[in-house]
Amino acid sequence: MKILVDMNLSPQWVNFLTNMDIEAVHWNNIGSASAPDAVIMEYAKANDYTILTHDLDFSAILAVSRTNKPSVIQLRTSNISPESSADLVIRTIRKLSSDIEKGAIVTVDDNKIRLHFLPL
Repeated sequence: MKILVDMNLSPQWVNFLTNMDIEAVHWNNIGSASAPDAVIMEYAKANDYTILTHDLDFSAILAVSRTNKPSVIQLRTSNISPESSADLVIRTIRKLSSDIEKGAIVTVDDNKIRLHFLPL
């Protein structure tokens, strides 16, 4: 699985993910910081990335488009720093990897993990 870290998350996420053998890249290494979410989604879909984000707009776009890719992991914890949330995110990726690869929205918060299969 390849993770595309959205602009609203620290580039440090890439280090935490790659240190756990999860391929990852931050959007600022690929495209413009001002790129609209639709451009990020198209890139992720075309290049088989799952988007890791703190933004809820990606779910809305997926709901309207009714597509099954790209998968999105929404980080909704009270502290979105990798130092605080990386263990939870990495455990979630490992636990749900087959579902994520098929097409899903995964919401990770302080109390639970929610999985919604795509298309919505």
